[in-house]
Amino acid sequence: MNVESKILNSEPSAWPHRLALLLCCTTFPLVWVGGLVTTYKAGMAVPDWPTTYGYNLFLYPWQTWLLGPWDLFIEHGHRLFASVVGMLTILLCVSLWMTKQPKWLRMLGIVALAGVIFQGVLGGMRVVLNERLLAMIHGCFGPAFFAFTATMVVVTSRQWRENYRTVNSNSGRLLRRLTLIMPVLAYSQLALGAHLRHFAPDGSPEAFQSLVMWHITVALILAVYIVVTAIVFWRGAPRIKPLLFPATLLVGLVGMQLALGGATWIVKYGWPAFLSASAGASTFTVEARSWWQAQITTAHVATGSLILAISTVLAVRSSRMLDVPAAHYSRQKSARHTASLAEGAV
Repeated sequence: MNVESKILNSEPSAWPHRLALLLCCTTFPLVWVGGLVTTYKAGMAVPDWPTTYGYNLFLYPWQTWLLGPWDLFIEHGHRLFASVVGMLTILLCVSLWMTKQPKWLRMLGIVALAGVIFQGVLGGMRVVLNERLLAMIHGCFGPAFFAFTATMVVVTSRQWRENYRTVNSNSGRLLRRLTLIMPVLAYSQLALGAHLRHFAPDGSPEAFQSLVMWHITVALILAVYIVVTAIVFWRGAPRIKPLLFPATLLVGLVGMQLALGGATWIVKYGWPAFLSASAGASTFTVEARSWWQAQITTAHVATGSLILAISTVLAVRSSRMLDVPAAHYSRQKSARHTASLAEGAV
């Protein structure tokens, strides 16, 4: 066997998958820190960009950063963290082009690179223009990029290459459709939450109440949808761990998210009126930007991003792995043929 044949028949490099996994694991804490920046309203703690008070981003005095005000610490830290994510994205893109990978996967590397550049410019323009709308778009795009990095982990894995249509299930078509809708619902809920977090101080109370009601409504719809989808998986594909695990994990996450949503309301606005007479409510005081308020609110935001990422992973894996048995297709075709003959006879 010549050298060219060995190269063509060799196993693709594992480095793209390793880098995609590292990128995904680094992007999630970046989303968390970005949530802290918004929670503490620290987005303008550094008024210039791409410099930090005139310094190169990486040359800003560490004593001033670590020992300075808290809002400066988290905002400059967010920028440094984002730079690490950007460098990892570059490495992932290069690894995809330097190793034996399909063309479509290389194109996804370009998309990832374009996405991280776009997100960085959005963050910078939010500072330069001090624009609330850009801050909201920046906050919505971050979770979307996180979900994309999770997708890159899936499509660069050996499991992706080996498990093409490997699972026959009569409910395969239904499961694929259910999982494709789930990320759309999750992202819609996330966008509504971003509108609430960046709601203008001079906005009308009626508009705020309407946003809250939509946020709660979509949250309940998403929760029911995730539970129903998980039940369909448990019944239709009970032994498929790559699909069953994320479906089950989503059930736990959405339960935690609902609890965090209720806790976020309490630490920001107090107990609901129907619980105001309880012992806990009577002694509770809302503390603006307190430690508990910041952590609970940010955890709620980060968990929403995690639900989006895992639902995207479930959708991508389902589209790859699930298939409907040929016999099932034959039965459907025969049933349609019988029905058409009956209609013709009538």
